[in-house]
Amino acid sequence: MKALWIVALSLLVGVSAAASAADVNAPLIEREKLFGNPNKAQGRLSPDGKWIAYIAPRDGVLNMWVAPISDPEKVRPLTDERKRPIRGYFWAPDSQSVLYVNDKGGDENFLLYGVNVTTGEQRTLTPFEKTRVEIIAVSNHVKDRILIGLNNRDPKWHDVYSLDLKTGALAKVLENDGEYSGFLADDSLTLRGASRQNAAGGSDFFRIADNKVDAKPFASTTLEDSQTTSPLGFTSDGRTLYWIDSRGRDKAVLEAQDVASGKFEIVAQNDKADIGGITANPQTGKVDAYSVEYLKTEWTAVDPAVKPDLDFLTGQLKGEIGITSRTYADDLWTVGVDPVTAPPALYLYDRKAKTLKLLYVTRPELKGAPLVAMHPEEIKTRDGLTEVSYLTLPPGSDKNGDGIPDHPVPMVLFVHGGPWARDGYGYNSYHQWLANRGYAVLSVNYRGSTGFGKSYISAGDLQWGAKMYDDLIDAVDWAIRNGITTKDKVAIMGGSYGGYATLVGMTFTPDEFACGVDIVGPSNLATLLQTIPPYWEAIKQQFYKRMGDPTTAEGQKLLHDRSPLFKADQIKRPLLIGQGANDPRVNQRESDQIVKAMADKNIPVTYVLFPDEGHGFARPENNIAFNAVAEQFLAKYLGGRSEPIGAALKASTAQVPHGAEFAPGLTEALAGK
Repeated sequence: MKALWIVALSLLVGVSAAASAADVNAPLIEREKLFGNPNKAQGRLSPDGKWIAYIAPRDGVLNMWVAPISDPEKVRPLTDERKRPIRGYFWAPDSQSVLYVNDKGGDENFLLYGVNVTTGEQRTLTPFEKTRVEIIAVSNHVKDRILIGLNNRDPKWHDVYSLDLKTGALAKVLENDGEYSGFLADDSLTLRGASRQNAAGGSDFFRIADNKVDAKPFASTTLEDSQTTSPLGFTSDGRTLYWIDSRGRDKAVLEAQDVASGKFEIVAQNDKADIGGITANPQTGKVDAYSVEYLKTEWTAVDPAVKPDLDFLTGQLKGEIGITSRTYADDLWTVGVDPVTAPPALYLYDRKAKTLKLLYVTRPELKGAPLVAMHPEEIKTRDGLTEVSYLTLPPGSDKNGDGIPDHPVPMVLFVHGGPWARDGYGYNSYHQWLANRGYAVLSVNYRGSTGFGKSYISAGDLQWGAKMYDDLIDAVDWAIRNGITTKDKVAIMGGSYGGYATLVGMTFTPDEFACGVDIVGPSNLATLLQTIPPYWEAIKQQFYKRMGDPTTAEGQKLLHDRSPLFKADQIKRPLLIGQGANDPRVNQRESDQIVKAMADKNIPVTYVLFPDEGHGFARPENNIAFNAVAEQFLAKYLGGRSEPIGAALKASTAQVPHGAEFAPGLTEALAGK
């Protein structure tokens, strides 16, 4: 009934009421607080329970830190990165060191580094140029080594090596002469399986014995199951193999396969979404809980022994929870909580004592800031699909909290990348930033997004710039019908595929959006496929079958017709583009060529280039600089609030090859850089 009167009301006032910036009286949240370095992040216990490690700034750059769990205040830095932030790490199984990967300038040639937590000695464990390391297996029981993949012999394929964690010695286990895309090992670090892309766009799975791959696969998938079926790993005794599996069904289930008999047993399933995360007993390797994310994330216990823990945690912590680490003895956990309207935090959970201790808040400077709620929505597409979406409204615009503003406000359609990924519920710095500036923010899981079953993914096949884009327009129309915004006050913004969608919006439907912000988005699908990284060779057929096959005349025409570059002369509305010069996925050419096409037609476009970035902006200084430009741009064309650019560009490497004059304040900011 509520939906009916909302629609009826929008028919009366939604069309005639002009969207204007919300009457936001809340304090302006500084960009630095939203996009600067977190205070601490990714806290994890060492397997022996003696240490807590996390990522935190050191002289303005994210580095590794460690402290004894008995006295977390005695924290000290382990690394001294001066340029490229460390964005991920894991504990060595012997608890003697932390291991992390990093690249140079965003080139995604990740090398593996290790640093001893006691001595501080740091080593480059994969000292090779133009090499991308992959972590194949880390055991809970084999403490002195791990298995890694290296593509230093052939950039397309990774060979398997055993890495001695004490000496750094590398021993080749298997040379990848069969074009295998992935490998699976058990807890003894014995290789047990390999996968290879097949002509159908799926994968063939092979057994490995004595480090030799069987000639024939024991299981296969086609394109439709390629994103939703794969082995996860073995129990510690090697007798059970877990799978995420959608074969013979739509939603991916969690299955346990008895290795000896080959028999499968369903462990968990859900009728609305794929099984998402799992957590397993550190000693046995048996899955004891799983998560499902439809509108929000929900955890369910498999093992009755952990049910009281999950019940306690969900009762004590208000928000989305996640178990981020467990000791080998399984007596201590770290648990993250995301309240959405407050910054996420990390707690130490003592299972025996049933106590929680706050370890840190990721961004304490946001405590008390006017953070706003996120509203999950189910939006119907024109052909009857349901796209799970997330709406955030400006502070003070929705006084009764029903998810509909008191009057229409400008809106930013924020499109996720991938496209084989998804938006989720939780604290989102972009949603909070844009809402604080006076905009509704809508993120849409259009067809092709993952997590909602294989048919929803497959519905996006060959639909780049077509039905996938229609889904975005359907979401905008929903927002207009429901009085959230008006047709003349909607911007489109996104990165990677979201940047592509922005360019589609600007070119295919030039009157649809008031302006667009494209971050590392491809403009020509043919050149995009020509320049994909060599280590993506294993999934190339999936790209061809889901996007368009450049080896056929039909595919070439499809890719041409869905490429915004060839409709650049149709652009009518202001466009802002951000690009990393070292991007190995979406080459700089993708932005250069559409900027040139627009400039040749005297169509205004602003182009911001970062010479030390890749696919997205990892350095906070660069991210803040681009967002400073973006919010002036949005304020001019949507009418929201903005924090002045100020000195935001000085700390960045931002260059503006074209169109500084079309973004308010940018010319002046560059002059003062």
